[in-house]
Amino acid sequence: MNLQGPLGMGGAPLGNLFTVVPEDAAQASLAASWDGGVRHFDTAPHYGAGLSEHRFGHFLRNVPRASFTLTTKVGRVLTPVAEVPEFDEGFMRALPFHRRFDYSAAGAERSIADSLQRLGLSRIDGVYIHDCSEDWHGPEWTARIAEAMAGAAVVLTALKRQGVIRFWGMGVNLVAPCLVALERAEPDVFLIAGRYTLLDHTALAELFPACAARGVKCVLGGPYNSGLLAGGTTFNYETAAPEMAARAKAIGAVCTAHGVDLKAAALQFCAAHPVVGAVIPGARDAAEAAENARLMQAVIPGQLWADLKRQDLLPEHVPTP
Repeated sequence: MNLQGPLGMGGAPLGNLFTVVPEDAAQASLAASWDGGVRHFDTAPHYGAGLSEHRFGHFLRNVPRASFTLTTKVGRVLTPVAEVPEFDEGFMRALPFHRRFDYSAAGAERSIADSLQRLGLSRIDGVYIHDCSEDWHGPEWTARIAEAMAGAAVVLTALKRQGVIRFWGMGVNLVAPCLVALERAEPDVFLIAGRYTLLDHTALAELFPACAARGVKCVLGGPYNSGLLAGGTTFNYETAAPEMAARAKAIGAVCTAHGVDLKAAALQFCAAHPVVGAVIPGARDAAEAAENARLMQAVIPGQLWADLKRQDLLPEHVPTP
């Protein structure tokens, strides 16, 4: 399965995640990503209640359809409302739609049809079942994933067999739903955010070996853990714990000693594992998009990785570039 990695583009920032991105900046970001060689684009109805899909479609309609891989998600159905709060479910100035979780077969079919309309495209390459996990649903997540496996997963499997989509999987922040999907269905790829980074190796214990055994690929979101690996202070969208901040500082010091940008090390570390098909940082403007492309191509000496392992900042057995 060719995911057209290693560098892709995540669509949450262009849904106005936490801050408003002007339309011209959003389109410039997509154009700069394209110019930097990105051919893997991921979006979702959740991102700005459809705003990210509209923006991605506006750009991607003007390039040859066969030249890129496009993924979106199911699990939420959008219905129009008169108005929405200025800040709604993490997004600023979202479009006037209410998001309703729906992991049923009918919900998945409607979601895909609506996404195609928003994108203005005739097909989507891959579809993820979105946020069907404990962080979003609490203890009810087991019931929700049962709904998803009996509903959305069945529809997506059928669409793949019909050639309507090329692949499907789970798009989540936690490992457990992916393991359930491997047991109960036939997913092709997982989009998992923040669980395999320089700071968090959660996916390494069970998920990556299970994927390797089944020939399943992973796409990695959140390679900077929401900011801590990019010079910020947040880890997975919360203020980083002191011990995590100290670990990031220590990794950064090793990078500095080798003249390497910490963000370059973060991106290239993620891409080095053999089950990883693409890494999809977001970009709010052309400068960030161009920087992502540059960082993925930066030269990193092998001694940097050796030093990180020697100082117990990386497990000895993890693959490195």
